[in-house]
Amino acid sequence: MRALNYVVALGALCGDVTVARQNPPPQAAFPGTTYPNAVDPRAAAGARSNQTSPPFYPSPWGSGAGDWADAYSKARAFVAQLTLLEKVNLTTGVGWSQEKCVGNTGAIPRLGFRSLCLQDAPLGIRFTDYNSVFPAGVTIAATFDRGLMYQRGYAMGSEFRDKGIDVQLGPVAGPLGRSPEAGRNWEGFSPDPVLTGIGMAETIRGIQEAGVVACAKHFILNEQEHFRQFGEATGYGYNITEALSSNVDDVTMHELYLWPFADAVRAGVGSVMCSYQQINNSYGCQNSYTLNHLLKNELGFQGFVMSDWQAQHSGVSSALAGLDMSMPGDVTFGTGTSFWGGNLTIAVINGSVPEWRIDDMATRIVAAWYKVGRDRTTRPINFSSWTLATFGYEHWLVSEGYGLLNEHVDVRDEHNLLIRNIAARGTVLLKNNNNTLPLKKPRFIGVFGQDAAEIPYGENGCPDRGCDNGTLAQGWGSGTSNYPYLVTPMTALQNQALADGSIIQFVTNNYAYPQIEAVARQASICIAMVTADSGEGYISVDQNEGDRNNLTLWHDGERLIRNVTASCNNTVVVIHSVGPVLVESFVNNPNVTAIVWAGLPGQESGNSLTDILYGRVNPAGRTPFTWGARRQDYGTDVLYEPNALVPQADFTEGVFIDYRAFDKQNINPIYEFGFGLSYTTFEYSNLQVRKLNVGPYVPAGGLTSAAPSTQAISHNPSDYLFPANFSQVSLYIYPYLNNTNPNGSNLSTASSSSAENDPSIPPNALSSSPQPIPPAGGAPGGNPQLYDVLYQVSATIRNTGPIGGEEVPQLYISLGGPSDPRVVLRGFERLSIDAGSYTTFHADISRRDVSNWDPVSQNWFISNYTKTIYVGSSSRKLPLSAVLE
Repeated sequence: MRALNYVVALGALCGDVTVARQNPPPQAAFPGTTYPNAVDPRAAAGARSNQTSPPFYPSPWGSGAGDWADAYSKARAFVAQLTLLEKVNLTTGVGWSQEKCVGNTGAIPRLGFRSLCLQDAPLGIRFTDYNSVFPAGVTIAATFDRGLMYQRGYAMGSEFRDKGIDVQLGPVAGPLGRSPEAGRNWEGFSPDPVLTGIGMAETIRGIQEAGVVACAKHFILNEQEHFRQFGEATGYGYNITEALSSNVDDVTMHELYLWPFADAVRAGVGSVMCSYQQINNSYGCQNSYTLNHLLKNELGFQGFVMSDWQAQHSGVSSALAGLDMSMPGDVTFGTGTSFWGGNLTIAVINGSVPEWRIDDMATRIVAAWYKVGRDRTTRPINFSSWTLATFGYEHWLVSEGYGLLNEHVDVRDEHNLLIRNIAARGTVLLKNNNNTLPLKKPRFIGVFGQDAAEIPYGENGCPDRGCDNGTLAQGWGSGTSNYPYLVTPMTALQNQALADGSIIQFVTNNYAYPQIEAVARQASICIAMVTADSGEGYISVDQNEGDRNNLTLWHDGERLIRNVTASCNNTVVVIHSVGPVLVESFVNNPNVTAIVWAGLPGQESGNSLTDILYGRVNPAGRTPFTWGARRQDYGTDVLYEPNALVPQADFTEGVFIDYRAFDKQNINPIYEFGFGLSYTTFEYSNLQVRKLNVGPYVPAGGLTSAAPSTQAISHNPSDYLFPANFSQVSLYIYPYLNNTNPNGSNLSTASSSSAENDPSIPPNALSSSPQPIPPAGGAPGGNPQLYDVLYQVSATIRNTGPIGGEEVPQLYISLGGPSDPRVVLRGFERLSIDAGSYTTFHADISRRDVSNWDPVSQNWFISNYTKTIYVGSSSRKLPLSAVLE
C-alpha cells in the first residue's frame, strides 16, 4: 500500500462530539421513558437534534462467553503465533477490487491462513454466476415461519460456502423500517423488532451451521438512504458537510432498534457491520457508546465488528471505539490509502492503540472463523466479483496477476424448490371476494402490466438490478444477486393455461390503453400486475435516490388498474413491492375481486405466484408491515432535504412506528400488521396461561477479567519496513511501513505510557484492567435471566373451512404503561391444520417480553402496570385475551 507515513488519522477521536446546527431542536413528541419519575437527561426529552453520544472506554475484550469458549481457545492459540504485521493484515482489507471478493483481508501465508473473503448479499451471492436468488428478507418475514427462515439461511450459507466465501454480508436488521419509503427496508424483515429478531436469529443459525460466518447489519439506526454518506449526497447535489445523524433516546434504542441485534448476538452471530450514518452525532463505525457499550459490553458480543464499505472515518479512534476490521481497507475506493494497514502498525508501536486491543481484534476475527467450522469447511475462492470471464486479472483494480478467475462452480443444488416454496408461503392474500381465488381452469385469462413480463435488458442487464422494467423480484443495490434465470408470471401463467386449455393473452405495456381495453373486455378473469421498487442510495431509479419518493405504485399502476377494471368486473390485482403501497383508490372497487401481495419472491417468481393463484398452496402469508390509507398515517418519513449542514433525523416518535403508530393515533389501516387471508377459515378458543415458578431478576455485576496478556513487541520502526525484494501490487493495502523517518513525530520514542498521557486519547481507552459488568449484561444477548420463561401460553386453533390450510396465530402483549404501545408482538407459530381438525398453538413469554428499559438504572424492569396478553390472527383481530397474574 501507499502508507500514510506517520499520520495516525485520529480524526474525531472519541467520535462523541456535538455538531452545531442552525435550527433549534423541536419539542419532543413522545416521552423517552416508560415509567413515572425517571429522569435521564439523554432520554427524558426524547430524541432531539444535536443530541450527543456519550463516550465509553475501553473497548471490551472478548471472553469466550456463552458457546464461544472452544472457538476462543483455538483463536487465542492461533493469534499467539502471529506477529504484529500479521495481526494488522488480518484486520485490514486489501483495498476495493484488489482481490476476488467485495472484501478481502490480508493473508497469513506463513501459517497457511488465506485471505478472508467477505461477500454480499442478504438474499444470495452478489456478482457471481451459477448461484440462486432467494426471496428477500421482507418475503421470508411474511411467512411467519421459523423453519423456513432457518432453511433459507442454511441454503444460502451452503452456496456461499461452496463458492469459497468466509463471511456472508447478511442478514439485515438495520434498517428496521422506521419509514415505509426507506430504500433498503426490503433487505431486512419487518418494522416489528420481534419478527425481525426471530428472522435474524433463524437466518444466522442457518448460515453458520452451513459453515459460513453471518454478518448482522447495519448497526444501528441506518433508517434511510438520503444523506447516509457525504460523498453520495453531494454527488446528488445536496449541500451537507457530514452524513446524517439519527438521533434517538435510550428507551427507544433498547425497546425497538437494539432488540433484534440482541437476538442476533444471542444466536451466536460471528460478525456485525457498523453503519454509514451518525448515531446521536457520532459516526457508527467510531461510536464508542454503540460499539463498545451497547454491542460488546451490554449485549456481550464475542465476534468482530467490520466497517461498512467506506464507513470508516478515522484510524486510532475507530480502533479504540470497537471497530475490529476495516472494509474494504482503503479510505476511498481505489486510492491505496488506509486509516489502518501501516497506520495501525504505527499506532500499536507508538502506544496509541494498546497491544491487547490489536490482539482482541485478531482474536475476535479468528474466533468467528473457528466457531462456524471454517477450519473444516474452507474451500478455495473460485469466482471473481469483477468479471464473469473465466480468465482475467486477480488484482482487478490495477490489472495485475492475470490467470484463472472464475471456475463457474454451480452451487445451486435443488434450492429452486425451497425458493418456490418460501415465495408462495410468503405471499399474502389481502382480498378475496366471492372466492375469486383459487382459479379453476378459467376460460379466458387477461394479464396486464409490465410486471408480468421479462426484463427487456435481460434478467441481469441492469447492474445491481438498478432499473425497474419487467417483473420485479428483488430491489436494487448491493443487497442483490445475479439471476440464474427468472421465471416470469407470464411464463408460469401461460404454462398453467396451456395445461388447463384456457385462453390467455397478455398486454405488458402499461400505457397501451386500447389494447388493454380490448383484452379486458373478453377475459373472464383479469390479472393486473403492478410494482413499487427501491434500493440502495448509490443508484437512482426514476429519480428515486434509493428511498422511494412516495408510496404510490410505479409506472402509473393505479391507472392500469382503473383501465382494466373499467372493462373487467373480475380483476385480481397482484402487487410485487418492496413494502406497503397506497391501495385506497382501488381496494373497495367492486371489480377488484382479489388482491395479492407477492413481495420480492426471487428467481421462482412466476411459479410461486401461480401456486397461490391456482390453489396448489393455500395462502397463509401475513403482511409484515401495515398498509395505511395515506402516507401521513405512518407518522414517520424519510428526511428528503437537508435541515442543516449536518442533517438531523430526530426519532421523536419513539417506539411508535408502523402498527404501533396507527394504534397510538387510533388510525384504521387498510390492512393491519399480521393480516392475511386463506382459502379456508379458522376459529380460536381455549386460551390457557400457565405461570412458571421462576426466581427474581438479578442484575449482572462484578468485574470482567483483565485484558489477556500480550507478547512483547518491538517498538523499532525498522522492524516493520517492507521486506527486501518484496514485490508490491500497486495500490494494495499492506501492514508495512514505507520508511522510518519520523517526520518530527515521536514515533521512535513513543510508548504506551506516553500515549496514556496524550490528551487526544480518551480517558480509560488504553486500560487493560478488569471492567464492571453492566446490570443488563453478563452473556451474549444480555443478562441471561431476561430469557427466562415466565409464562407458557396455549390456545386451540380449529380449521372450520372445507380444505386444509395453514394458520399463523400471533401473541401480543399490552405492557400497560401510559407510554407503551397498545400491543406489541411477542410470539407466533405457523400451523398446518386439516379441514375439520384442530391443533394447539404454543408460545412462551420471557422476562424480556414483559419488561421495559429503565434509562436511569440502565437495566430492564417489569413495571407495576397490568399486563394483558392477546392471541389472534393479526394485530387487530385478537379474539382471545387474559391478564397475566
